[in-house]
Amino acid sequence: MTEIQSLARGLRILDILGESPNGVSVTELAEQLNLDKGSASRLVATLANYAYAEKDPVSRRYSLGPQVVTLSRSLLAKLPLRDVAKPFLRELMEKSGECSHVGILSQGRVLYIDQVESAASLRVNAEVGSLSPLHCTALGKAMLAFGRTPLPQKLERFTDNTLTSIDSLKKNLELVREQGYATDDEEFDLGVRCIAAPVFDYRDKVIGSIGISGPITRMTTKAMPHFAELVIKVSQALSEKMRFTAHRT
Repeated sequence: MTEIQSLARGLRILDILGESPNGVSVTELAEQLNLDKGSASRLVATLANYAYAEKDPVSRRYSLGPQVVTLSRSLLAKLPLRDVAKPFLRELMEKSGECSHVGILSQGRVLYIDQVESAASLRVNAEVGSLSPLHCTALGKAMLAFGRTPLPQKLERFTDNTLTSIDSLKKNLELVREQGYATDDEEFDLGVRCIAAPVFDYRDKVIGSIGISGPITRMTTKAMPHFAELVIKVSQALSEKMRFTAHRT
């Protein structure tokens, strides 16, 4: 298939910006795209003109722009899982007392498509539309364990508890499959624990995952079995609803 080179490079820049939480310089873009700095600068400047990228006036580094958020919201509004999951998220939050989240696989990461916040003053939120790694989040590991997504080859470290070897991740995913749920024990954020379970469709294919996140002061190791039971029960009910919804449509 013939492609338009400049458009392809522009889309690649969006990918790079999405993978770079601290922004990217024109020099770094040029190196990753194998372009001269002038061409890289013109491409990213064009994206900035249309608000798909924005430039920090101090660091002069580029990051994703607000137009990407607008498009993301339009996409999220069309996702059937998001609509169906809302009452299940509320139930999970009310029974656990913690923030509940639902996510799907996107660009090799977890895309948070909805959440219900806890009423607690100390709570753990996940911004809807944000992306997080698969290997160190409960939502991500639930999808990795029960889906067919290839394991990420680069396991970035976020805390001392992050699994950074493929062997350790594989072993952890075996445990996830045995127990039916995944955990994040301060692997992505210090002081935070998470539990998640997969969501299946009528083909028994993983289409996402649902779970809760909270501070370790409430989500203690002693309380984790209780939270896990809640998450599994709600994920199974949501999966049944998704199977029914798919057959009706």
